[in-house]
Formats: sequence, C-alpha cells, structure tokens
Amino acid sequence: MQAAVVCIHSRWRAVKFIDALKRLLPALSPVSPVERLRACGGALVGILATGLVSRLALGDSPDLPLLVAPMGASAVLLFAVPSSPLAQPWSILGGNVISGLVGIACGQLIPDPIAAAAIGVAAAIGAMLLLRCLHPPGGAVALTAVLGGPAIKAAGFGFALWPVGLNSLLLLIAALAFNNVTGRRYPHLAPASPAGGARRIGFAQSDLDAVLAGYDEVLDVSRDDLDDLLHKVELRALERQAGGVTCGAVMARDVAAVPADMPLAAAWAALNQGRIKALPVADAAGRVIGLATRSDFIKATGWGAVRPRGLRRLWPRTAPTPRTVGQIMTAPVHCAAPDTRLAALVPAMTEAGLRHVPIVDGDDRLIGLVTQTDLLAGLFGERRLAKAG
Repeated sequence: MQAAVVCIHSRWRAVKFIDALKRLLPALSPVSPVERLRACGGALVGILATGLVSRLALGDSPDLPLLVAPMGASAVLLFAVPSSPLAQPWSILGGNVISGLVGIACGQLIPDPIAAAAIGVAAAIGAMLLLRCLHPPGGAVALTAVLGGPAIKAAGFGFALWPVGLNSLLLLIAALAFNNVTGRRYPHLAPASPAGGARRIGFAQSDLDAVLAGYDEVLDVSRDDLDDLLHKVELRALERQAGGVTCGAVMARDVAAVPADMPLAAAWAALNQGRIKALPVADAAGRVIGLATRSDFIKATGWGAVRPRGLRRLWPRTAPTPRTVGQIMTAPVHCAAPDTRLAALVPAMTEAGLRHVPIVDGDDRLIGLVTQTDLLAGLFGERRLAKAG
C-alpha cells in the first residue's frame, strides 16, 4: 500500500514538472507544414541571393565578410514573420544601418571593449525605438561593430554601408520578391479601415489604445493587425452563438423587385404598402441592380408634378426632376446568397450602415431581404427561426 502511494505521488510530481516545462514554451500561433516550408525556403533563397550578389558586385574581400552574421536573424523575421512590425523595410534598413553606426561610434569612443559593447547595444536599441525602426538583429550588428576585429575597426563608419547596408538591401529585395510570389503580402500594410473610419460593434479603437497604453510593452504585432484580429474573433464568436444560422433562414420572402423604370409616384406607393421599407430594383433581366429606401426618396430633389403630396414641400421646383426609381436608387447594392452565414452580414450592416441586404440566387435574382431586425433576431435568438424551404 505504501509503495502504491509513493508511486502515485511520484507520477503526480512528474506530471506537475512536465506541466511547468510546457509553460516555458512560447505560445506561437499554429502554422501549417506548408508555411513552415515556405519560411525555410525563403531564408535559403534570401541568404543565398544576398551572398551571391555581394560576391558578384564586390568580389571576395580579404578584409570584410560578404555576409555578416546578423543577416541570419534578419532572415528569420523577413521570411518567417513577414507581417511583424520588426520585419518591415524601414525596420531592416534603418535598424541595421543605424545600429552599425552606433556600434562603430561606441567602439571608437570607449576604450574598454566590454563597456563599449554594452553601451553600443543599449544605445542602438534606444536609437531604433526613437526612429521607429526596431529590428532585433540591429543589436547583433552593433555588437559586431564593436567586437568584430581589426578589419571592421579599419573600415570605420563604412562598415555600416558595406557589408551591413548592402546585405540588408539585398536581403530586403529577396524578401519583397519571395514573399509576394509565395502569397505573403510584403511589406505588410495596415488593414483597411471600415466605412466611416470606425467600427460600430464591439470595442472601439480608443479602448484598444487605452489597453495597449496600460500594457506598456513592445508587441511583435502592429496595433492595426491586433485590432483587425480581435474584431475577426468577435465576428467568429457571433457566428458560433448564432449556431450557423444563414440568411435564408431569417430573410423576408414576401418582397418583390421593381423595375428601374417604375415612376417615382408608383414606387413611393409600393414602398408604403409593404412591411419592409426598401424596394429592391431589378434590370430587364430580373437581376438586382440597386435598392431604393425611404432615405433615397427623401434625398431626391425636384419631383415636379409627380411628387407625392407628403413630400412636395421638401424640395425646390427648380431642381432637376428624377422621374423613375432607377434614378434615385442606391447602386451598386450589397447582396448575399441564401447560404451566407448571418454573422457575415454584421460588418456591412453595422459598419457600413446598411439597413437592408437583398438575398439573391446564382443569377442575381431576388429571393428575399434581410433587415437589421432580422439580423439581431437571428444572432441573438429573439424569435424562433423557420428553416429555409
């Protein structure tokens, strides 16, 4: 019995020890084997191209190396994490060259090599942060400039241009070509802002800024990318909570498209007869080409003799006179298929301010309409949803 207790206790301690070791592992984002192979291939191509071009341009120098060691660390960033703020063009060029200049200056001004190395790396980090070109290999460049030996000391400040500057430029050109050819946008641009410059759901950009200010650490992800990722997580959570509800399950089916040449007075009457305050507009082939809402009628001017009585006071008679619904409709119009997940409409209906989304078949012909009320009901279960027929 005592032996069994000892055995159980030993296993428990082993499990706790393994769990403690796992906590030391970095929480890297999961990537596919293909992406891992792409990163390795990029580093191979980048370093090989940098070395070969340097040799062709300058020959085998007996004094300075064709490649400096920090380029290996730059290759990790440029090809394994090309979206990182630390891997962007100004980061590699500015970070490496500026760090080289700082390291050379410290090596010349400070007699003790250990003190020069420590101050050089610290000053290089400060300069990169100040100039917004933080690039971790820059610390290694500064260290190399201080402790690299007689050849580097003899090169003086020219070391920052050759080989550091040239190596950085060639590696950057290789990264530009390889990443874009293999499907990774580089340089990494900030995600496009939503219509109106701000999102209307979830947290506001000011909330993110406040949290980042309180966090007060350099993150290896840009603020815009972080904002975009968090909002995608919100939309994913909405979709999960909605249980996979599609547009076809909540759309209103008792709607019909009107022709673009319908007179305004007739269109206004049709708009007021229906439950939904929007008229999908179709071309001669029946394809949805626009949407006429009450706001479109209000914005229209110069109705002349065909103005509905309730709207005649709103516009001067001298303005141009639209006569058909096709002249005042909003176009192009955002449409969706009936099997579209309801959560996919959230950005369009909240950030772009849409109140109605036509649901169309494969030929762009109208089969239904989703309103903001339908969207809320489907996402938050405010009513029982009928299955699409």
